[in-house]
Amino acid sequence: MTYLSFKNFFSAHKVEIQENKKSLVRATWFLACASVISNILGLLRDRIFVSIFGAGNALDAYYVAFRIPDLIFNLLVLGALFSAFIPVFTDYITRKENKEAWHVANSLINIFTFGLLVISGLAFLVAPYLTYLIAPGFAQNPEKMQLAINLTRLMLVTPIIFSLSNIFSGILNSFKRFIAYALTPIVYNLGIIFGALYLSKFYGIYSLAYGVIIGASLHLLIQVPSVLTCGYRYRATLDFLHEGVRRIAKLMIPTAVALGISQISLVVYTILGSTLRAGSIAIINLANNIQTFPTVVFGISIATTIFPTLAEKASLEQTKDFVKDFSWANRQILFLIIPSTAGIIILRAQIIRLILGAAKFTWSDTQLAAATLGFFALSLVAQATIPVLARSFYALKNTKTPLLAGFLAATVNVILAYILAYRVFGYQWGVAGLALAFSIASFIQAIILWILLRREIGSLDEKNILISVFKVIFASLIMATAVYGTLYLVAPLVNMQKFFGILTQTLIAMAVGIFVYFIVALLLKCPEISVVRKLIRMRIKK
Repeated sequence: MTYLSFKNFFSAHKVEIQENKKSLVRATWFLACASVISNILGLLRDRIFVSIFGAGNALDAYYVAFRIPDLIFNLLVLGALFSAFIPVFTDYITRKENKEAWHVANSLINIFTFGLLVISGLAFLVAPYLTYLIAPGFAQNPEKMQLAINLTRLMLVTPIIFSLSNIFSGILNSFKRFIAYALTPIVYNLGIIFGALYLSKFYGIYSLAYGVIIGASLHLLIQVPSVLTCGYRYRATLDFLHEGVRRIAKLMIPTAVALGISQISLVVYTILGSTLRAGSIAIINLANNIQTFPTVVFGISIATTIFPTLAEKASLEQTKDFVKDFSWANRQILFLIIPSTAGIIILRAQIIRLILGAAKFTWSDTQLAAATLGFFALSLVAQATIPVLARSFYALKNTKTPLLAGFLAATVNVILAYILAYRVFGYQWGVAGLALAFSIASFIQAIILWILLRREIGSLDEKNILISVFKVIFASLIMATAVYGTLYLVAPLVNMQKFFGILTQTLIAMAVGIFVYFIVALLLKCPEISVVRKLIRMRIKK
């Protein structure tokens, strides 16, 4: 499409875009709020896990069992849906070819259902071998190994359920119906929480597998009414040769490869964790769940919001505007993620004690989890900027570079993980070493992406970004000092052996830190703070 055709297209749709702007903003706010609620429920879920089972053999077996069905889903389903199904399905409904769209949707549903029934059935039969491959350390504990095998076989039904559910999610996204879609991760976590709280007394650790199945079913069922109102009706169609199905198959391959690369680290962590002390696999998963919170809230949300704008500027060959928007997105992310990094590192012990601190989660578990969280937090800056960097390449219609960077980072991650999991420089790193390997690899990936993007489009406004970074780092250091001092001032005033004492200390320290950070940012005239002020004014006016 030429520059003039793009210009005419956007001019013709200007009024429509303005009319839809308010509804899109509302949808964005709703999705963001639902994401925060889902993440909070995820943290509550993890606390319930350790409260009932502790960080030991049972929870290790559960996380190992979860890995195989999750791997099947990520490799075979997720890549097809959000990189391939949505664009193809949207193309049909945009051209008012709804009959063809539903034909493709039903073909995909039947293909995935049949295919995953076969694959899950085979995985059920070879579960002992698969479990040994990803958890070789369990061979020393036959009971633990058998538990992981049994849990794996139970949860192998979930890829089938999730394939249907995610196709429904793709349909709703294509029709811009976001409410049911936004609620899916919430009901999924509620299903798992229900299993842990109410079924554990009858089924023990198996209750978590039943909870996952319940949660996956709710993930599917909550979308059914909305999908039906869109016009969907099931048909027993299995059309491998349909043009839309072939397009989806072609488009899904690069994303499937990329997701496969991202899964390598998780598999390696599981392999190495199985050879370490009992509870290591549980701790690496629990700490990872906590550290992803700020990345999802700040990094991914801003990257998702800016992506259509970057794509538009790239299509119009407006390089200067592209760089301007890229710079703004990164400065906004860094303004929020750098103080978050400092806060998590200082408050890591309090965070672990509040979220995971339960009778069965021992002090040694707390220390190891806090160290692991701290090492993960070191790379929050890299983790939060990678989504914007990757989407910048996607906007430029370059999917190979992010794939290459991800592969190189995964290779470094695997090598360092093997080195740092054990004794290095006289120190036994354990799962904390896995987190450190992850952080180093994340920075390498971000640096590679930045260098290659600069080579492709030129200057990325580094001068303004660096000025902003120096201001943010200075404000974060002042904030960190205030938080650290507040912790010591409040500690003698509360009972640090009780949950509410730790909660009081943490909340006061956080409040002081946030107040100090924004005051210093105002004094330094950080332009990024204007966005936060606008959002606050918008909420007050409402």
